Amino acid sequence: MKHPENDASFKGLKVNSGVEQPASLNPYLNSMRLKRAARLTADDYVNGILRGDVNILSRAVTLVESRRYEDAALAREVVERCLPYSGKSLRIGITGVPGAGKSTSIDSFGMHVLGERGGKLAVLAVDPSSERSKGSILGDKTRMERLSLNADAFIRPSASAGSLGGVARKTRETIILCEAAGYDTVFVETVGVGQSETAVYSMVDFFLLIQIAGAGDELQGIKRGIMEMADGIVINKADGENIAEARRAATHYRNALQLFPMPESGRRPQVLTYSGFYDLGIKEVWDMIYDYVDFVKANGVFESRRRRQAKYWMYESINEQLYSRFYNTPGMEELIAECEKSLYDNRMTSFAAAAKLMKHFNGE
Repeated sequence: MKHPENDASFKGLKVNSGVEQPASLNPYLNSMRLKRAARLTADDYVNGILRGDVNILSRAVTLVESRRYEDAALAREVVERCLPYSGKSLRIGITGVPGAGKSTSIDSFGMHVLGERGGKLAVLAVDPSSERSKGSILGDKTRMERLSLNADAFIRPSASAGSLGGVARKTRETIILCEAAGYDTVFVETVGVGQSETAVYSMVDFFLLIQIAGAGDELQGIKRGIMEMADGIVINKADGENIAEARRAATHYRNALQLFPMPESGRRPQVLTYSGFYDLGIKEVWDMIYDYVDFVKANGVFESRRRRQAKYWMYESINEQLYSRFYNTPGMEELIAECEKSLYDNRMTSFAAAAKLMKHFNGE
């Protein structure tokens, strides 16, 4: 092959090497990773949370949600040290059937309370996890367009990880961290799959049930147990041609609630209609919440409910720690695999396998 550039007539010419192309990867990436991976101490976490550092708060929530056994002690210390600075927020649980517009409603509720009363708002949005992959889309934040841009709002989507009622395993501790960071209103949004909502009810001051009209028999759309726990029921999407249907559904719910026993609070839940998309009736929903809270604080139910919640979570913590210690016992993983093989081969019953594993756990 001829190379014209080697011809004598081109002698004396110089070919420049050209502009040096930048690297395809960020040259600072490794240093950024190292900096981000640096392990914080309990003092780092607590001091950062108390001064309202959102990045430190986010890392603390990640630490609390971690299933790594070595993170448990540090997470427990951080939560315990933040506990004296917590307890001053209004905790609101929000649930409802899928498609009821929970995330959009939270966007409207949050913007209203921040505009009317100021302060800071934390939203703990729990996404359902896949039973197969254990993964979660965590897309709630995308439906909270205004709150996600508000500096006074902290939105933390978490995967439910198969926990009962769609509540993330460590939501209770996350509430404590957010309160210590100065967030005076906390929303806990559940996945609303119609299962037991006891977990979220046992960590909030007001339990709000969101429903929609025009989706069939409204009274069959949610289980009675959740309705009995609700402190307030609201019918979303009461706008346009759906207003009459929403009012009719509200009447059905009011009539149904008359058949239930009087709640411990001494106040029957109110049923209101509103539109989260068009911001209609939002103030009335907040007035209902504040009236309820004032009522239960006056009759002592507010404090007694929080005391019962603390007791409930003590037992939940015991169960969780026993679970963690069981599966992190040295040699347990190998013994479980051995017992599983024995089960598959019909050489051992499930009860005998469980007894063998418990003996190993107890050191017998």
